[in-house]
Amino acid sequence: MKKLAVFDFDSTLMDGETIDFLAQELGLKEQVATITKRAMAGELDFYKSLLARVTLLKGLQKSRVDEICTSLPLMSGAIETISGLKERDYTVVCFSGGFRNATKPACERLGIDADFSNFLHDENGMLTGKVGGEMMYGDAKGDMIVRIQKLLGMGRANTLVVGDGANDLSMFAHADTRVAFNAKEVLQKEATHCIDIKDLRGVLEIA
Repeated sequence: MKKLAVFDFDSTLMDGETIDFLAQELGLKEQVATITKRAMAGELDFYKSLLARVTLLKGLQKSRVDEICTSLPLMSGAIETISGLKERDYTVVCFSGGFRNATKPACERLGIDADFSNFLHDENGMLTGKVGGEMMYGDAKGDMIVRIQKLLGMGRANTLVVGDGANDLSMFAHADTRVAFNAKEVLQKEATHCIDIKDLRGVLEIA
């Protein structure tokens, strides 16, 4: 039977938060990380927090963004986990409230079938502080997973999801196997399984 696995990107497939790495370049890591932490805990509206954080990136060179994003650290066990799932006939997809500058190279490296994330707007090679895309809202992942399930002819019974933050709640609502990976309490409450060490290979014991 064909199965679907959907992974969050930041702090799940990748060890850290993309936007924090970018903010560090401007000396704003702590300011941005504080907003990120509250958003992932469900204390802030995801859309509003995303806009606030991306605004702080205005003026960063796009070439530098791409350079940082192609060298982000993968989570321990990510390569083995995706490979193992593919061997078990899973279609593997990545959803990210972050940016395609980061998800595209990482997912190509991992052999993931498709990635859905947001786009940082730039003009003349510099970030404008604006962002667009289908993963900007708190319920975006839930909306997208339903569309993919219909496209692939799959249901929640053969869907596995893995995430760490509040914006993963909406996709958790459409999967019978829900893995909270080093997750915030708000997500752990809705999970069927919790992994509390930084090693994705635990997913293979659940899938």
